[in-house]
Amino acid sequence: MRICFFGDSFINGTGDDECLGWVGRLCAAERRAGADLTVYNLGIRRDTSEDILRRWKPEAAVRLPVDSDGRLAFSFGVNDLAPDDELGRPRISEGASLQNAHDILSEASAWRPTLMMGPLPVTSSQARNDQIRSYSEQLSGLCASLGVPYFDPAPFAAEVYETWRKEADAGDGIHPNAESYSALASAIHQWRPWRRLFES
Repeated sequence: MRICFFGDSFINGTGDDECLGWVGRLCAAERRAGADLTVYNLGIRRDTSEDILRRWKPEAAVRLPVDSDGRLAFSFGVNDLAPDDELGRPRISEGASLQNAHDILSEASAWRPTLMMGPLPVTSSQARNDQIRSYSEQLSGLCASLGVPYFDPAPFAAEVYETWRKEADAGDGIHPNAESYSALASAIHQWRPWRRLFES
């Protein structure tokens, strides 16, 4: 099985002293359990849904040849909503971001089995976290309409918020370190749609 992970710095695992992030830890656990798995971490810092829309298909195509058992996983949104000017307007409007998500996920899921991990409401700003949660709810509805499994990050974020913020504040103020990424890997490892990838 080959899996391409597309997204931003949280897919990349930025801030992790062990350079594994949650993707590396999650997939290492599957390999230890016996899965024949090749992983492509295609997370890029500051990427928005617009960036991912532009690049995901050509990048996936060269990694998932026709005869491969390929899968796709996406996670984005926090950078879309990040303030881009003095007025606090987002880099990508919510409507445009959801349209990008629709275009990405509809085409991806028609091509390969696809999963979507929602954006993490773990910033230091309550207002931004509320905005991310609202966006995540709309993204969840979109995924349901497309038949794409959606990992809702809100319960996880509430559980690990204090640890995540402690690690982030010791670093660049945004990205956590090994403990938080390990917790996220464990949460997704138990997520039923992820487990089904290895049962089929």
